[in-house]
Amino acid sequence: MLRPGHGLFCAAISLLILGVLMVTSASLRIDAEAPLTVAGVLTSRTSMLAAIAVAVLLIAAHLPIGRLADAPRARTAAWLLGTLALILVLLPLVPGVGRSVKGASRWLEFGGLSFQPSEIAKYLCVLLLAWYASRRPQRMESFFAGFLLPSVAVLVLVAAIAITDLGTAVLIAAVAGILLMAAGVRPMHPLPFIPLVLAGVAAAILHPRYRYRLERLETFRDPFADPANAGYQALQSMAAVSGGGPAGRGLGNGIQKFGYLPEDTSDFIFAIICEEQGLVGAAIVCSLFIAIIGCGIAIIARARTAFGRLLTTGVMLTIGFQAVINLLVVTGLAPTKGIALPLVSLGGTGWIVTSFFLGLVIAVDRETHLPTPQDAEAPWDAEEPAGEGPGSRTPLDHAVPA
Repeated sequence: MLRPGHGLFCAAISLLILGVLMVTSASLRIDAEAPLTVAGVLTSRTSMLAAIAVAVLLIAAHLPIGRLADAPRARTAAWLLGTLALILVLLPLVPGVGRSVKGASRWLEFGGLSFQPSEIAKYLCVLLLAWYASRRPQRMESFFAGFLLPSVAVLVLVAAIAITDLGTAVLIAAVAGILLMAAGVRPMHPLPFIPLVLAGVAAAILHPRYRYRLERLETFRDPFADPANAGYQALQSMAAVSGGGPAGRGLGNGIQKFGYLPEDTSDFIFAIICEEQGLVGAAIVCSLFIAIIGCGIAIIARARTAFGRLLTTGVMLTIGFQAVINLLVVTGLAPTKGIALPLVSLGGTGWIVTSFFLGLVIAVDRETHLPTPQDAEAPWDAEEPAGEGPGSRTPLDHAVPA
């Protein structure tokens, strides 16, 4: 019998396969030293990352997620994970430790391998909030224990990430706020703090050190004001999206990837999909994300534990918001922001971490359909209606003469 977890798995694998194909296509170069072959694609770094992501997804899908949440040392593990998340997002700011790309220090590099700590932190935040809220659900209505304590912890993490990546910081804050509301926080508790949060976002945009953030808003308002510099990427992205038409130019036949569109394999991969696969390819991508969210909602409705419901809610919110933001940016409906399209944009950290947490969601669905101890101890005929068992006699039998 097919379950929501099976549908989620198929949609995730489809997005990864599409990601490998489109990243490979966007990486094509006119002056390539070697021709592109099927063997070369299958053994490429992109395919290896996708294979690792699939393996991680399968491993996470078979974890005993319910027992892990209730483990005796779960509290200690939660403190360690929270501390690790904060350390990871602060390390790139240390001179000589973080790796700067185009002026942004968001990456850590060890032994030739680089990863983006904020990708790990945003999912760890969801995991820890889900665990905290599920431990004692009744305390979530309390202002201090239910709202203030977890909110302060989230804001510390968000403030550290906002130094280098405001978009991801806003994404984490939005997901955390909705997740706390879903866990039972009273709607009146966050209201007094909303102006403070908005003031913090405004300060992060207007600060002289981060002048580029304000420039992005000005460019979004009128990208044609400086088409050769500030508005270049937005205009090239819209050109790629509109150039594909209904059916697209064909896989590998795009034009914008040949030095015109920056970040064509990462943040703006959807523009290449639209150019080469047209409206059909764009509809497939959107349909796969809708399928993931739909399967997630079905898993939430059937989950046995509060932890499973909250974890799935947080993962779905993160993936859904991230996908929507990326699609809006690529199509020119939002200011340019470095937020990738989940499971499609090139990025080893993003693919692997997202796949792991989707695997945890599948584990929630799997445990929902496992028999409970009560089911195992129930007699084989416990649910048999009276009068329908073997050898039973109904009132009608007594009325009929032998």
